[in-house]
Amino acid sequence: ARAERRSMAHQDEFVVETRGRGTQDITPEVARIVRATGVRCGLAHVFVLHTSASLLLTENADPDVRRDLETLARRWAPDGDPDYRHRDEGADDMAAHARSALTGSALSLPIRDGALRLGTWQGLYLWEHRGTPHRRRLVVTVLGD
Repeated sequence: ARAERRSMAHQDEFVVETRGRGTQDITPEVARIVRATGVRCGLAHVFVLHTSASLLLTENADPDVRRDLETLARRWAPDGDPDYRHRDEGADDMAAHARSALTGSALSLPIRDGALRLGTWQGLYLWEHRGTPHRRRLVVTVLGD
């Protein structure tokens, strides 16, 4: 008789207190959540519950990469552009929404042998697009067996 495998789904949330515009490494917290589920093979889906922050999978060895990405984002979506109509919360408001829309609010990552299967130089980051500190909530959904 063939053993039946049971797929599992787990969901957890955590909060990141940002320092204002820039990136914060969330790899350790997502990895902790994945390990706690006991899932050996599957997917971890990470989602940020905000429209002015995003998620980023990028180089984790050289912080200049993230600084250079911030430089590029200033070009894509400059603060205070006079053509913006949405300015409810200040000069960085619409720019933050645009940056989030361009970079994404979710990541799906493989799980192998009970851990995130990332490349050698890859890390997960919350990218805060507002100039002031914020509390950002993230949801991690783990699927697999």
